[in-house]
Amino acid sequence: MSLILLVGGARSGKSQTALAIAHRQHAPVVFLATGEGRDDEMAQRIARHRAERPVSWTTIEEPLQLMEAFESVPSSHCLVVDCLTLWTANSLERFSAPEIEEQSAALALYAAAREGTTVVVTNEVGLGIVGENRLARSYSDLLGRVNARWAEVATRVLFMVAGRALALESPFSLIEDLDEFSD
Repeated sequence: MSLILLVGGARSGKSQTALAIAHRQHAPVVFLATGEGRDDEMAQRIARHRAERPVSWTTIEEPLQLMEAFESVPSSHCLVVDCLTLWTANSLERFSAPEIEEQSAALALYAAAREGTTVVVTNEVGLGIVGENRLARSYSDLLGRVNARWAEVATRVLFMVAGRALALESPFSLIEDLDEFSD
């Protein structure tokens, strides 16, 4: 059981790292894409991403019903999910923030319990300026909570910057390390 969460900004190397991890797996790979080609630019982006993946991988394109998609993948297979950012945005069109958080928590627990490796990509949108409108601010807050929930149950969390990874630790493990020195 291994859940790896890759978080970072746009073009930080998250997706490329997810592909590299999946390439190193001996198990069959299933790639779960959450993006939708709603405009020409996004359709071209999706086509480029499809071309990057080996033809031996199975691809599931599902923008919303992730639990059903997860359940369709054999537990022993490597599962790559790209990405929670778009899934959260897609979900906002149909569900309330509490419903999304509930779905996300269930998905995270399911992913963490899988036998095979699960690699999940998500953006960190909270490092920039605060959105000027209510929707942008509420989306940033919601995605932050979704990411935190996944990080809580992940085996490893990597923060991606410029194609490099920084391993993230639980603040509680750091506090426990500090307590060790205070005795």
